[in-house]
Amino acid sequence: MPPDAPLTVYSGLVMHQRMRPKAHRFSYRVYSVLMDLDRQEEITALSPLVSHNKWNLFSVHGKDHGAADGSPLRPWADKLFEEAGLNDRPAKIYLLCYPRILGAVFNPLSVYYGYDADGQLTGVIYEVRNTFGERHSYVAKVEPGQLRASGLRQSRHKQFFVSPLMDMAMRYDFNLKPPGEATTIRILEHDAEGPILAATFHGMAVEVSSASLISQAMRVPFQTLKVVGAIHYEALRLWLKGIKLRDRPPAPPRHSVRDRQFLVPAGDLAAPGLADQDKPLAPVQDPR
Repeated sequence: MPPDAPLTVYSGLVMHQRMRPKAHRFSYRVYSVLMDLDRQEEITALSPLVSHNKWNLFSVHGKDHGAADGSPLRPWADKLFEEAGLNDRPAKIYLLCYPRILGAVFNPLSVYYGYDADGQLTGVIYEVRNTFGERHSYVAKVEPGQLRASGLRQSRHKQFFVSPLMDMAMRYDFNLKPPGEATTIRILEHDAEGPILAATFHGMAVEVSSASLISQAMRVPFQTLKVVGAIHYEALRLWLKGIKLRDRPPAPPRHSVRDRQFLVPAGDLAAPGLADQDKPLAPVQDPR
């Protein structure tokens, strides 16, 4: 189960590795926050350095997520989970995302975890953004057999344009270790020829306090600038390696609760790192 706190920091590393047609790999130290959507008003009591819907050194704003209009996130997530086929409203929903740093943030991926009254994970929302100001949420009910001791495994066909260096005809295989003392998100992106990109975030839980927040700020100064800068810098490196730019299609609806037919059978998990379904998720190694 996630930590019993309105807000928790997950400090760790993000890694991307492209396999084709040009090999490319990078990793960066980052930190995310896990927010209990039913306890958002308690965040300000944790430290004078963190706020909810107010400017601060660290803050989390509702308008950065969900309907993006400042409306409460819990009803929005409840509605999407209901559309995805959850019979019961989740007892708890947690959002894993990057916080605002001095009022600025960019979240390539935010993840909502929905739990029932017994603490069982019942649904996930993968909220994706691109640098063109667009967003799309893939809503996925946890189906029988997807959740194991090794983590949650789900798949979705790509419906949303993320990078001008990647085609649209892709499938995502999600491999999650839900938040606890640690959390891991692994995404393996496939085209018709097989795996093409692997992306991973692994973080360890840190209790929120003024001391821990200052520590994160010192270890990863100006994280928002780092995230946005890294996206453009690594894209430039790929372009210089000869990866061609793709045209951006019209944006899809803001969320999807059903999947389209996969290019690759959903059960074909023979790619590196996914062949052993019960193998525990290992942390990404610190590149230093």
